[in-house]
Amino acid sequence: MTVYLVSRHQGAVEWMNHMGHQYDAHLTHLSSEDKLSAGDTVVGSLPINLVADLGERGISYLHLSLCIPEYLRGIELSAEQLSQLDAKLEPYSVKRLTDKTL
Repeated sequence: MTVYLVSRHQGAVEWMNHMGHQYDAHLTHLSSEDKLSAGDTVVGSLPINLVADLGERGISYLHLSLCIPEYLRGIELSAEQLSQLDAKLEPYSVKRLTDKTL
């Protein structure tokens, strides 16, 4: 079991370290070449379709959740700002529905 932090944001990496959250590898991007396996965990802020893909492969997902006010959108946030915004890790499981289940 490997825990991967997937983020291109240095503030997220620093926040994870500051909060004492453990991970085995840091990736700036998740690609099909990454050797993730069932039982692994991915931590990040990924699009819902990628979270569904992970779940289909038996990979757990922890979302770096926070509510970002409009005036902070689109800028790099520091670890301190993430803490001020009450960032937290939350487990999610996403199931892709077929047209027949709509």
